[in-house]
Amino acid sequence: MGEQHGANCGVAKVPDRGGQGVAMSGRLTSQLGEESRREKGVAESRYSHGRTWNTKNLGLRSLSDVVAAATAGVLVAPVVTTIDKAIIENTSGRNTMRESIRSSLQTLLLRPHHFLSSRPFRLIFTLYSGTYLTANWLDTASSTLHSTPAPTTTHGAPKFLATSAANLSLCLYKDAQFTQLFASLHSAPRPVPLPSFALFSLRDCLTIFASFNLPPLIAPHLPMHLAPALEERVSRTSMAQFLAPAGIQVFSTPLHLLGLDHYNRPHASWRERLGKVGKEWGVSCLARMCRIVPAFGVGGVVNSGVRRHWMEKWE
Repeated sequence: MGEQHGANCGVAKVPDRGGQGVAMSGRLTSQLGEESRREKGVAESRYSHGRTWNTKNLGLRSLSDVVAAATAGVLVAPVVTTIDKAIIENTSGRNTMRESIRSSLQTLLLRPHHFLSSRPFRLIFTLYSGTYLTANWLDTASSTLHSTPAPTTTHGAPKFLATSAANLSLCLYKDAQFTQLFASLHSAPRPVPLPSFALFSLRDCLTIFASFNLPPLIAPHLPMHLAPALEERVSRTSMAQFLAPAGIQVFSTPLHLLGLDHYNRPHASWRERLGKVGKEWGVSCLARMCRIVPAFGVGGVVNSGVRRHWMEKWE
């Protein structure tokens, strides 16, 4: 009995190293599992954080885009309608530029309801409000998808392509209608030829680039320090918004005149066309500068200002 008890006592004192190893292995596996789940959770958290969208007041922000675009459109449309009509009538020989402008202003002042409900005004309003609305909605979509503040604006390739597509489609339709509405009285209305559409398209690409993409690029480099009093009243961005669209008309006006001449004189030679462009370039360029300043200068500033006001309110 004593030997058996001693043997039993000796066995009892032997440590169970196999059980401890299994326990340690279990704890290690559990720790590794917890770390794996923790890392997976962090990764999922980072992924979900990267996918966060800024959808706060998205409906009101989209409506504000419409209000800003319509406000800018209704302000610039009377001036642009008057000048566009005068340029086309002057080029076609239907009327002089001075008489055309006088007639349009007389209608606007004495019979505003006739002017504002006319087809030319509606075409111009649709053109510019549609272009501004495209730019606004693109900015809103970008701020939503990238979770940036609502007033944030963009000036990259997507904005240029989107606004160009909207402006080109609307402007080509407007140009076709204006060309036919105010063509020479001695020619029957006919479809606008493809060369005219191509020239109008190139003209509009230049204008869109100078109106939406160029101002943010040149604004920091404007020598506003030369006129401190002006800098106190007008920001560099606003000044660039006026200068860039107006300056590009030096290059886009000949394209516009060539497109009109292709419609009015389909059988003219290139020498005759260049002579016509050279004759009309000066006055037409000045008129288009006067037209483009309200269209994309004043209109751009109004659209940006109204949109920024409401976006800051909904932020």
